[in-house]
Amino acid sequence: MPSVARPRLHHLALTVTDLEASVRWYGAVFGVRFLLDARHPGGVGKVLADEAHELMIVLHRHETNDGGLFGETATGLDHAGFLVDSRADLEAWQDHLETQGVSRVEVAEKPLTQSPIADEPYGSVLVFRDPDNIQLELFCPPGA
Repeated sequence: MPSVARPRLHHLALTVTDLEASVRWYGAVFGVRFLLDARHPGGVGKVLADEAHELMIVLHRHETNDGGLFGETATGLDHAGFLVDSRADLEAWQDHLETQGVSRVEVAEKPLTQSPIADEPYGSVLVFRDPDNIQLELFCPPGA
């Protein structure tokens, strides 16, 4: 590692098709609330954060957005991963996601679906998708 401070994730910014619906969904799922509008050429971002500003999500609307769903096989974002402490936390998240309209399926490949928890050598992972099909993951270390 070079002799610079290791950066930490400050925020996650995503382009969505229905800004108000996504603000509600991300707020309910992650426990963040709307703070302010961040206007930019051709659109606006809605800044959401928790009370401590440790988790910030910015949802963007661009006037040129064609309304298509996200696909991780295109160049750009593949997915966003979030760390939790234990597999029990992942199990609690499964139930929480269901209360937010995220259905349990065998493979999360459509909007508002979640896959079963996968226990891998590198840790356990819960994959789910937002209303625009953006893939999100919750991860805990192995044996946790």
